Order: sequence, then C-alpha cells, then structure tokens
Amino acid sequence: MRPLVLALRQRPDQRLDLSPLVPHLLAGKAAAEIERIELQTTKHRVTVGDAFRLRIGDADRLRIEGACDRLDRIGQDMDGGEIRVEGDVGIQAGRGMRGGRLAIEGGAGAWAASGMRGGHVEISGTAGERLGGPLPGETAGMRGGVVVVRGKAGDRAGDRLRRGTIIIEGNAGAHAGSRMIAGTLILCRNCGPMPGYLMSRGTIVLAGDCEELSPTFVDCGTHGLIAMRLMGQFAGQYSKRAASLVSGRLRRLAGDMAVLGKGELFMKDRD
Repeated sequence: MRPLVLALRQRPDQRLDLSPLVPHLLAGKAAAEIERIELQTTKHRVTVGDAFRLRIGDADRLRIEGACDRLDRIGQDMDGGEIRVEGDVGIQAGRGMRGGRLAIEGGAGAWAASGMRGGHVEISGTAGERLGGPLPGETAGMRGGVVVVRGKAGDRAGDRLRRGTIIIEGNAGAHAGSRMIAGTLILCRNCGPMPGYLMSRGTIVLAGDCEELSPTFVDCGTHGLIAMRLMGQFAGQYSKRAASLVSGRLRRLAGDMAVLGKGELFMKDRD
C-alpha cells in the first residue's frame, strides 16, 4: 500500500509543531480529519490542510515532502511505523520516541532525539547542537534507541546520555558526550575539545583527533576487548564505518575522574 504523503505547499512564515503527525495518532483518520488537525504556531491558527497537500495512504508509512527547517518536533512520541522526511527539519525531531523509524533525508536542528526511549533515527545530513541531549531543566537525555548521523553534529552531542547508542559518521563539535550517565557514543571522525567532559559512566569511541583531551582522564593502555568486537557487530547493522572503527585494538582512557570516573573513552593507538 502506498504511504500517506504530506507535501509542504510553501515555506511557512512561522514555525510549525508537527508532533500530532505520527502514525499512531493518524491511524484510521480520513483525509478531511487529518486536514483539520491544528499545528501549534507562534502567531496564527494553521491546520494541516493549510500547510500541506495531502495524498491519502497508509498512515503507518508517513512521508513528508519538501520539508524545511521550520518544521519542529517531527516524530515526537511516535511508538511505531515509519516517517520519512525529504528535506531539512527543525528542532526536537524524534523527541521522546518509543519505537518506529524516523529517516530524515537532510539536516536536523537542535535537540534531535532528545528524551528518546526506543526506535531508530537516521539523519542523512548534519545534526544541530545537543543531539540526544536534555531540554533545560531535565536531568537526563536520550534513554534508549539508536541514532545515526551521516554528516557532522554540533556541540554537546550525547549530553547526559542515559542509555542507547549514537553514531556520528562526520565530525562532532565540542564536549561530545558531556555529562554522560551511560550509553554509547561512537564518533567516526574528528571532534572538538573535551569529549566526555564530566562523564560519570558510559562509553565513547573516537576514531579521529580531538582538539583537546581533558586532563582528568587516565590512560589504561591499549586493548583488544571482546566487548568492543560485540559492539562492532551491533554497530555494523547501522554503520559500516562505525563497525570498522571498534574492531581493532584501541587505547582506553578512564574518566572523567573529576566526577565518578567510571566512564571510558576509546581511541586509536597513535604510538
């Protein structure tokens, strides 16, 4: 069966909240019902019919065409099905996801996958700052699932990561994995200064160089750990580049000793 398609009529003059447009909330609705759904905005009342041309189909396979960076919270709280976005998206894409797959064929704004608990998010372009991180006032970031970014990511990717896996195939910004509580962050290229800043637990794997390592990490030598091979097998389902990174011998650093110090940072041995 063909997917349910929402084609953006034109770039909106205000930000639109697309959180009501997820498969489990659209299931069983007729075209007229979907077109009447209101999208919370900053100025005027806007409905789905005002912003999008609708082609009815299977709500479990939603496609958004002609997307732009003013479309916020796409895939928020989705628990199954698939959303495929052709174009860029705004802030908080995939926030609170519990299941399903969100594929973004473009870039994403800040806080993508924030509070995510399950499912799979794939971003073909770049991701903004605080990928998988908490909103102000929240104590933990992403809590499960898998996020893959094919391009680069902004500062503080994986901030306060609680559980789950984030793979960034491009460069990452400063303080990647800051304040990590648990989970796995794989950085396939270079990153900015201080990866793992104040992390208490969790695992960071870094393939390339970083501008500055924290002095409160302790070098534990070079190892070929079985756990890393298993991680490589898991990561290989989503990224061949990540799988090849964790398959060999890696230098292990423990930290951040400025806090609990039970986290680990793996790097290629450059000696």
